[in-house]
Amino acid sequence: MNEHTDDPTVEPPQSGTPTGWDPDTEAWKHATLRRATVRGVRLYNAGEFHEAHDCFETEWYNYGRGHTESAFLHGMVQVAAGAYKHFDFENDDGMRSLFETALQYLYGVPNDYYGIDVLDIRTVLMNARADPDVLEGWQIQLDGCRPEARPADYDYAVELDE
Repeated sequence: MNEHTDDPTVEPPQSGTPTGWDPDTEAWKHATLRRATVRGVRLYNAGEFHEAHDCFETEWYNYGRGHTESAFLHGMVQVAAGAYKHFDFENDDGMRSLFETALQYLYGVPNDYYGIDVLDIRTVLMNARADPDVLEGWQIQLDGCRPEARPADYDYAVELDE
């Protein structure tokens, strides 16, 4: 799996040693997963849910079933799709269904996976099923902060569609 997920240009975490980062080799176990995660989170935080979905989904195709990487990415696909349903279509029943599936995929994923605060995501998804308003203003945390989208993130998403 590593041969198609290596990318020496992917930067280390901004803080800590999250699951997926190897401090001994100073490299990500799956650097393209980290790259897609960073881009997807930034776009999600900018309200670009469809583009965030595409970042996670394209990387998800690198992994077969039964891997934590696959479960994490599939869960994040569902998170972005659920937010898209809620914000763009005002379809909270669809959001709830997608969040339920996301929670199933994210179950057992480490709380600090590739720098993502997975525990916070699971908590927000559980709460949003009862009260969708908790999504208002919520952003995904990466390396302890809530990063904003950059022009390169939008370019990355466009390239995925080509």
